[in-house]
Amino acid sequence: MARKKIAILTGGGDAPGLNAVIYALVRAIINNPSLDYGVIGYKFGYRGLYNNEYMVLNHNTTSGILHRGGTILYSSNKDNLFDYLVEENGQMVKKNVSDKAVQNMKDENVEVLVVLGGDGTLTSARDFARKGVNVIGVPKTIDNDLKATDTTFGFDTAVAFATDALDRLHSTAESHHRIMVVEVMGRYAGWIALHAGISGGAHSILIPEIPFDLKKVAAKVIKRDNEGRQYSLVLVAEGAKPTDGDLAVAAAAEIGKAERLGGIGERVAAGLQELTGKDCRVVVLGHLLRGGSPTTFDRLAALRFGAAAVRALDEGHNGVMVALAYPDVDYVPLTEVAGRMKGVPLDCDTMKTGRDMGISFGD
Repeated sequence: MARKKIAILTGGGDAPGLNAVIYALVRAIINNPSLDYGVIGYKFGYRGLYNNEYMVLNHNTTSGILHRGGTILYSSNKDNLFDYLVEENGQMVKKNVSDKAVQNMKDENVEVLVVLGGDGTLTSARDFARKGVNVIGVPKTIDNDLKATDTTFGFDTAVAFATDALDRLHSTAESHHRIMVVEVMGRYAGWIALHAGISGGAHSILIPEIPFDLKKVAAKVIKRDNEGRQYSLVLVAEGAKPTDGDLAVAAAAEIGKAERLGGIGERVAAGLQELTGKDCRVVVLGHLLRGGSPTTFDRLAALRFGAAAVRALDEGHNGVMVALAYPDVDYVPLTEVAGRMKGVPLDCDTMKTGRDMGISFGD
């Protein structure tokens, strides 16, 4: 009889720590004598599940990946198998192809699917659980916008990089008496901008949760100039928008792909230059926030998630996401996670800290 398997896939945008989850999961299975499973990893997320494209995961194939960024399984953020683009009669149409994915798992003797991803990826995980697949989810997003977990891995690494960038920009902005506008990721939630902005000494922070009035940001710049501090750092999340405007869209939505945001930094810089008369420059950190090795915090969180996913399997859990609930790990039903974004609470202590420090949020 063919050996039972556990399958792993990584979906959505990459994040530092994905490889650490894979590393821990494989070793936790190897070191648990009650779990006689082989492990495979589907490549390119759900697309690999649909195409039955995978690699064997064992001690040798996962050796040396703990510290590496990205994912050895690769990823895709546009392959929803419940609404998937396929060619039919010479045309591209959307169809529910999840049954083929389920059959692929049956053919490979896969008994458990471990899904590493954010909201979209875990929503599909929930839908597979509803089809009878034994699914365990692991929360991944640098945006930290998933409910039911204290934090997601990748977030700390992104914040650390953005903070370091702000540290470097202080000196060049001060040397030239400039405004430096720094754009970071954060489509619907401003966690990266908020945490990096406060930690890195930004003077204004613009986040999706607070529509901003650019005149108030300009007033903060002018106030600093009048006090003799003739430079300013403005940190803006890509999903921030003015009170009288719309999101900055870099690329319109296409079939199978959501719109791609980008350009708000340029808009803010142009507006501030006009309102203040000061020279403004823009730095877009973009995908730099996703790359590189995970911080110690993210590495440990990822290892805990990977090991906890195996414990969830061993304890008979199904249709759950492992979640950090310090100092422990919880198992949360995927139905309580999918489609529920965690934005920045405007009355949280971190927001209060920013306001107490005199940071402008454009409101």
